[in-house]
Amino acid sequence: MTQRWPTILWLVRHGQSAGNVARDAAHAEGHERIALAGRDVDIPLSPLGQEQAEALGRWFAASPTGERPEVLLVSPYVRAEATAEHFRAAGGTTDADVPLCMDERLREKEFGILDGLTTLGVEKQEPQQAEFRRMLGKFYHRPPGGESWADVILRLRSLMDTVSLHYAGRPVMIVAHQVVVLCLRYIIENMSEQTILAIDAEGDVANCSVTKYRFDPAAGRYGNLVLARYNVTAPMDEEHTAVTAAPDQPVAARG
Repeated sequence: MTQRWPTILWLVRHGQSAGNVARDAAHAEGHERIALAGRDVDIPLSPLGQEQAEALGRWFAASPTGERPEVLLVSPYVRAEATAEHFRAAGGTTDADVPLCMDERLREKEFGILDGLTTLGVEKQEPQQAEFRRMLGKFYHRPPGGESWADVILRLRSLMDTVSLHYAGRPVMIVAHQVVVLCLRYIIENMSEQTILAIDAEGDVANCSVTKYRFDPAAGRYGNLVLARYNVTAPMDEEHTAVTAAPDQPVAARG
């Protein structure tokens, strides 16, 4: 039977962004809103985030060709695109001409009216939404103008259909966001809400960490992607580059 999946699928969260830095500062100073101007989509990498992406690229560059991606699927957000660019420039792909395939289905979870608020800000400015989220849980709570995890999963199911159709039998890397990594795990491993939320509760997905699946023809009836590693920060550890794992949004508001 024809193989339906990539030989290897890597999921990578973008490097540390200026938004992660601003969020930490806002929480430390007790502010209700994160000090950022402009759209979330335009937030760039921090200098450390650039170093993380380059360390990741050099780590992959030391691997055999078959263990490096020849397809890069990337969120259109600036921080994800820049991560992929630095990764590719550092030799992480099979060759320097591998294109960045931008796909809006990989975008960050949309936070709607909660966008830019700290945990305190959500409680103070949107107490009704804070209560709805406590009642419904992050998996199903959809703030006005935003998305729930279930909404993100719906668009990612379509993305995985595209991966299966166009990239079967090839090594593929997805560069996106924390919630995207978690929701793809939910889809690929056929998890329950409780299982994926328990994984999320164990800790944030680190910036530029690697989650790796390898195709196993013996898995299931027709073969499947099998988890080989999750949230691995070896590239940064080997180069003594700082590892960061701040959420993209406050716990009360983020996906």
